Amino acid sequence: MPEREFKLPDLGEGLTEGEVVRWLVAAGDAITLNQPIVEVETAKAVVEIPSPYAGTVVKLHAGDGDTIEVGAPLISVDTDAGGAAAPAATPRQEQDLEQEPTLVGPGERQQVRRRRVAGGARSANGPAPAAPAPQRPMATPPVRRYAKDRGVDLAVLVGTGKDGRITRDDVDDALDHDLAEAPAAVVARPPRDRAEERIPVRGTRKQTAAAMVASAFSIPHVTEFLTVDATRLMELRARLRALPAAAELKLTPLAIVAKALCVAVRSYPLMNSSWDETGEIVVKGYVNLGIATDTATGLLVPNIKDADLLGILDLSRELHRLTGLARERKAAPADLTGGTITITNVGGFGVETGTPIINKPECAIVATGLIAPRPWVVDGQLAVRQLMTTSVSFDHRIVDGAYAAQFLVHLRDLLEEPALLSAF
Repeated sequence: MPEREFKLPDLGEGLTEGEVVRWLVAAGDAITLNQPIVEVETAKAVVEIPSPYAGTVVKLHAGDGDTIEVGAPLISVDTDAGGAAAPAATPRQEQDLEQEPTLVGPGERQQVRRRRVAGGARSANGPAPAAPAPQRPMATPPVRRYAKDRGVDLAVLVGTGKDGRITRDDVDDALDHDLAEAPAAVVARPPRDRAEERIPVRGTRKQTAAAMVASAFSIPHVTEFLTVDATRLMELRARLRALPAAAELKLTPLAIVAKALCVAVRSYPLMNSSWDETGEIVVKGYVNLGIATDTATGLLVPNIKDADLLGILDLSRELHRLTGLARERKAAPADLTGGTITITNVGGFGVETGTPIINKPECAIVATGLIAPRPWVVDGQLAVRQLMTTSVSFDHRIVDGAYAAQFLVHLRDLLEEPALLSAF
């Protein structure tokens, strides 16, 4: 039988494996050339893979959720159009046997409490045995009254006084013992779900975690901070939004910050470089600006190619387009590779600042915080201004603190006088 085996192809630069998200065909299905057969998630995106053969599906070599390496068998197809497809076991048979309910913690354990009989108490010689016949305990009338007022049954006490008489101390000991053994008052609590949820770390989140660990423990990070008066930045944004060319554009302050960043690295090119493990610093003569994007499955960083050649409105369009593709998991591998410096806007979440982790192997990442009105001194007078805290994390192997500080100050100057950007 002319059975052809299709292996998982190379899906992009540096990708070595993928996770099967969803099969679009099943064993026994007739398929055509270039028909989409499976969705595979990589560290970069969810990719729909077409079939290179026409025929009948004989076998699926992986189930939903399985991770397979590039070059491993993906699907077998009978390419003899006139032949019947060989029967194949449903690829999920073994997987179904492995399915188990979510692991949960133990439920509330029923508590069993023992009741004390007649306020029984501990004595020096242990609990008194039950008397075979009623016998009046020996105690003086004041002690009897003292015990009665406190609800202590003298019949269960063993006296420590003369001739076994029960004393006031014996009653107090019984009271102390009852208090020690008395169960704590049960606080009424509403019922709660005591289950635990286990979230598999795979796909994008797994690759992001590995990249963050690799960056944090292989690059000597240093972060510096600076407060920016963003009042004129916000004024420029308002003027740009009024332009006819921006009518259909969602123009955010980040687009202006992106332009200022592209201009700033012209004066401080080492910030737009990378560390090569061969022992060289690679300074980029172009800016592919990475935009850290929060998605449902983890952090993705698409980058705007040749961002330094674009104006603010075009940067805004590219920001919206690429972050949209990333959130929809439709960004191409080329969109997610080749970045030279990254920007992350933590202010979008209402956060004032942060210490971002460098997107390896880049030298630097800039974080912009919340822009909000705050008191500020202008020309010796207290005023309310739109302030923003900006930070930069950088690779201390490539630049030192002074160089990074000068870059950050230059970036601040451009943001505080954004009219200067028109010269670039």
